[in-house]
Amino acid sequence: MSEIKAEAFDYILICTKSFDSLEAAKELSLHKRLFGEKTKIVLFQNGWGNARVFSNFFSSEQIYNARVITGFHRIKDNEVVITVHADSIHIGSLFGCDCSYMERLCELVTKGGIPSEKTNNIEKDLWAKMLYNCALNPLGAILDVPYGILADNASTQTIMNNIVEEIFNVIVASGYQTHWQKPADFLEVFYKKLVPDTAEHKSSTLQDILAKKKTEIDALNGAVIKLAENHQVNVPYNLTVYNMVKFLEAQSY
Repeated sequence: MSEIKAEAFDYILICTKSFDSLEAAKELSLHKRLFGEKTKIVLFQNGWGNARVFSNFFSSEQIYNARVITGFHRIKDNEVVITVHADSIHIGSLFGCDCSYMERLCELVTKGGIPSEKTNNIEKDLWAKMLYNCALNPLGAILDVPYGILADNASTQTIMNNIVEEIFNVIVASGYQTHWQKPADFLEVFYKKLVPDTAEHKSSTLQDILAKKKTEIDALNGAVIKLAENHQVNVPYNLTVYNMVKFLEAQSY
């Protein structure tokens, strides 16, 4: 970051993979010159737990999360192809902080071509994305098929349904919230709306494995497993797909 001009920024966007959160937070904390009185850090990352990592280095009032449901495939270092855009970007605070300062950032992102809006329900949004990602991402990588194929097969439906049910149990035990009260309510939207809108999309975990890179499985099903251990919740389906992805990951790099 030494090449960045010595000036304070309104927003600092973190777009690293989730497994790089600790190093990114450490590195950023060494460059206080980039921070003004109102500078906010916005985490544009997958998974659960990134905000807690950053809270070890920055005050909770500085940290915001973005929920992004835009899939892409990187064809060059500086060029990507958007494969799916399911909803607007949502930006908010997991720590109950005022979101009004995010309005300008949302305006700028929207002007850039991807609709964006602030929200007071970012916890619900992030867990909604976790439900979607944890059900589809590992299985898509293990079986090397797009999401639509997973939803069309009774065997993979059974696995995904159980992954979702386990995550709901973890959400309740952990005291978190999402937009649905029961697994069945989410699964109805999942099969009727979410998967059809992303039917041709291939898992980012699969893309990482094929590229011989580390995956984000620890921030997805791995994060669910950690919370489950803390609250003594059984999550055998999440454990199974997690360990299968870790096996593939170990073989790939």
